Amino acid sequence: MKSFPLVFVFILVTSLTRSQDLSAYDIHLTVENIQAEGGKILAVLHNAETFMQSEGVGYVYAEGKPGSLDLNFKHVVPGTYAILVMHDVNDNYQMDFDERGMPKESFGMSGGVGHMGPPSFYQAKFELSDKDLAMTIKL
Repeated sequence: MKSFPLVFVFILVTSLTRSQDLSAYDIHLTVENIQAEGGKILAVLHNAETFMQSEGVGYVYAEGKPGSLDLNFKHVVPGTYAILVMHDVNDNYQMDFDERGMPKESFGMSGGVGHMGPPSFYQAKFELSDKDLAMTIKL
């Protein structure tokens, strides 16, 4: 009888953990058109509050090499997000700009947004709802 509370707590914790796992999904990202060798390909997951303001709600990266590569955001809770991707050639973890304010490093974003002007969350946003998501971003 003394073990009943312990078993009950174990069952409760196990069911809570499983319910949390069931409400989180993966985002499978293919980054295409990588032009240069070296540095890192950085992909940052943002919500409306973090977009262009902070480090985002999650990030993944891989070594830069010409062609395409796959990255995965794991266990993302459903919501509205945008992804920004850049080829950080010099590994300083920030976008570098020339004297006119134009990016020196290639970048892309979700939503198929063109590269004219600064990106907006509403142009790049997508919904993660009830299943894993796959997308492609071209640099």
